[in-house]
Amino acid sequence: MDTSATPTTAPIGETREPGRLRNGASRAVRALARVRPEVWALIALSAILNLWAIDQNGWANEYYSAAVKSMSASWHNFLFNSFDSAGVMTLDKPPLAFWVQALSVRVFGFSSAAILIPQALMGVASTVLVYDLTRRVFGRVAGSVAGFVFILTPITVAIFRHNNPDALLTLLSVAALWFVIRGFEDGRTRWLLLAGLMVGLGFETKMSAALMLLPALAIAWLWVAPGGSRLRALWQLLAAGGVMLVAALAWPVLVWLTPEGSRPWVSGTSDNSIWSLITNYNGVGRVAGQAGGPGGMAGGPGGMGGGGGVSVFGGDTGLFRLIGSTLGGQIGWMLGLSVAGGALVAVQSRFRRKDPRTGWVIATGGIFLTIAIVFSFASGIFHPYYVAQLAPFAAALCGAAVAALVSLKGNLRPLVIPAIAVAVVAETVVIFNTDSGYGWLVPILIGAGIAAAVILARFDEQRLRTIAACGLTAVLMVVPAIWSVETLGHATSGTFPAGGPASQSMGGGPGGMGGGPGGMSGGPGGMSGSSGGMGMPGQSGSSGSSSQSFPTPPSGMSLPSGMTPPSGAMGMAPPGMGFPGQSGSSSNQSGFPGMTGGPGGMGGPGGEDLSSAIATAKANGGGNVAVSGQQTASGSIIEGTGSSDVNVVALGGFSGRESEVDVSWLSERVADGDIRWVLASDTGTSPADGRVGSSELMAAVTEVCEPVQMESTGAGSSSDTGSSSDSNVIYDCAGKASALAAQ
Repeated sequence: MDTSATPTTAPIGETREPGRLRNGASRAVRALARVRPEVWALIALSAILNLWAIDQNGWANEYYSAAVKSMSASWHNFLFNSFDSAGVMTLDKPPLAFWVQALSVRVFGFSSAAILIPQALMGVASTVLVYDLTRRVFGRVAGSVAGFVFILTPITVAIFRHNNPDALLTLLSVAALWFVIRGFEDGRTRWLLLAGLMVGLGFETKMSAALMLLPALAIAWLWVAPGGSRLRALWQLLAAGGVMLVAALAWPVLVWLTPEGSRPWVSGTSDNSIWSLITNYNGVGRVAGQAGGPGGMAGGPGGMGGGGGVSVFGGDTGLFRLIGSTLGGQIGWMLGLSVAGGALVAVQSRFRRKDPRTGWVIATGGIFLTIAIVFSFASGIFHPYYVAQLAPFAAALCGAAVAALVSLKGNLRPLVIPAIAVAVVAETVVIFNTDSGYGWLVPILIGAGIAAAVILARFDEQRLRTIAACGLTAVLMVVPAIWSVETLGHATSGTFPAGGPASQSMGGGPGGMGGGPGGMSGGPGGMSGSSGGMGMPGQSGSSGSSSQSFPTPPSGMSLPSGMTPPSGAMGMAPPGMGFPGQSGSSSNQSGFPGMTGGPGGMGGPGGEDLSSAIATAKANGGGNVAVSGQQTASGSIIEGTGSSDVNVVALGGFSGRESEVDVSWLSERVADGDIRWVLASDTGTSPADGRVGSSELMAAVTEVCEPVQMESTGAGSSSDTGSSSDSNVIYDCAGKASALAAQ
């Protein structure tokens, strides 16, 4: 019977017959009924961990939330990824993740929930994909193990409760692998094209980070050649590469072809070129080292930065970085089992083309190794939450490890001993490196490892072997599961989201680093003080105290070069020195979500100065107010402290030192009316890390533009002091475009 004339859907404008509606609904119900119970359990657990008390995270990373607000208010700003509502400067990341958030805000209104809930749902989707890509080759038990390991990796809980682009990057990365694994089953080109699309979209999410998937995926496809011919496999890869390039370069080419005067400056560059952002700031500079560290702190060995191969934020570079004191608690717990799983599957499959495990282990294990090696030796700006991209592949290998341990036979059976030893030793190292307080678990780990090794080496009964392998995995998961649940007990916000107890968070809670006991926070057990003092994790003090003790920095953390802690107390941070997430004045130490650095802190002047500047602009005919750093402007953009004729823009990138904007460009923005006022009170306070940023621009402003005494906004404002210093004035550049151009 010819059924080609029977449409499955009703044409547009027509009503589908009731019988077809019922049939369609029945198919949907049957499809849901086929979803296995373990998948529902994974979905439920992931949703709980990602959504529980998510509102406590507030605006998470203010820098990104401010940009989402600007992007949601204007399609021009949306298209060009503008940080500010005036469309003066972009974010220093590509736009895809923020497009998702901005679209949510346009539908549901600007709120923390509208920004963060889509991120949480990405975590649920990632979990299902991790489960299924493992189940397809190793079965339901292995898929379930992979799913639970992924959910209970501390950094995944943190990142899917945060607004960083890494949530979408992780989802797109695991989706790319899923499409390739699916393609191994029938060799159809469409699966590889979809994988290429995912990588391209990943590039539009976090640029070069997505490209780390390519070597393993390409090698796996060529080796297996699921269509039967390696020549055909090569053509399929070329087609997928074309799809990837179109998806990856669509937005960069749009920016490149748009005249500079019709779009924002590309943040993170000195030449306003999208290609510089791709190749340098978000490219080799992240791996090979670049001036400055996270949040604009100075680099160098032992310093708080990415230069010199040592970073307080990522730990010392080297082979064991991922299980060290900084990264181990976020990702390292199960890495031993991941490595063992990859090795066992490789030995079992012997890389035979017809063995379905071969393509799987080359693709999954290859991505795991590529990302692990890059992250272990990256000497550029490296933040701990980057390891979220590694989590799905590590989890999938853990699922494969369980299946491999259960299926080992014959002369391969003795391999269970080194495999289990690697898993137990790796977790033991992490337990002691993180000083997590779970040393009592080590004897239990060793006992469980010995018991599992004996059963797997001596017994053939399948159910017993499965119980032994899963039981060992469950014991290995105890501490990471505790850390994952502990993530829900404090705000995951600021610049550096982290899983585990509050003490693991850098910029994690309201008020600053940590968000709770043991961390730099504005609350009890954290850092606080009206004097603008700076503390280290573990420091305590009330909001009225300025004489807090200075403890020993945590393991792996060193102070910037030349910075010596005073005895007994630590006062205001040196000029220009502030932690990421920091904004506002010294009188607002407990403000949300960053701690405050006082005037001259990170990225620009204090919050009171900015409030005074906005008030001055309003009182003198309006016009946008420019500051040095985007982080400084974030709070004002979110709070909407400007008005229809006064908005806050930033000129120097995230901290004020990433973007070297030239004076001629500023003169054009002044002539166009995009900028009138410039708050230049932070000129000359940047640490000497080799980056010019906006300092030369600010110097030109102070030479040419008219200083205006700032309005007083109340006690604590620098304009109350009666001083006529630069910290007391804002510069009016109206009518000065030609003079600026002549500089």
